[in-house]
Amino acid sequence: MATLKEQYEKDLRPRLQEKFNLTNVMEIPRVEKVVLNMGLGEAVQNPKIVEKAVNELTLIAGQRAVVTRAKKSIATFKLREGMPIGARVTLRKDRMYDFLSKLMNIALPRVRDFRGVSPKGFDGNGNFSMGVTEHLIFPEIDYDKIDKVRGLNITIVTSAKTDEMGRELLTLMGMPFKRK
Repeated sequence: MATLKEQYEKDLRPRLQEKFNLTNVMEIPRVEKVVLNMGLGEAVQNPKIVEKAVNELTLIAGQRAVVTRAKKSIATFKLREGMPIGARVTLRKDRMYDFLSKLMNIALPRVRDFRGVSPKGFDGNGNFSMGVTEHLIFPEIDYDKIDKVRGLNITIVTSAKTDEMGRELLTLMGMPFKRK
């Protein structure tokens, strides 16, 4: 079976170029990066949680995650500037395609009562964001070793100019969008 990157290069690019009547090959929409983000509000009380989240996100992504820190102090949340409050990892090139393939073919079908991804996650510029409520759907996470079920945000940044182009790109790649 061809990898998602090979499939995109050989099959999807010509189809996208034909569908949108694009003359310049640089106009053909492509996925530029995938950003995984895990916000950890409870890290304010227990900073050790961040370490575990970074390790779990690193397992999921196959690339070291970095700690995100608070930009501002917010007294009502007992939050100080510079406190660790999350973990993030940005995937590009081969790791990005590997992750997308794993997300669409392995992780999403494992979601209970899965009927498709909401197509409302587009931002107007062809980029797509979605949330996953349980990080347990990824095969790298060992159910017995986790202390708490966490959610994460997945943002797929594309070079598409419109949501229609971005949606078509992700649909052809295999993203299971809900039917209207």
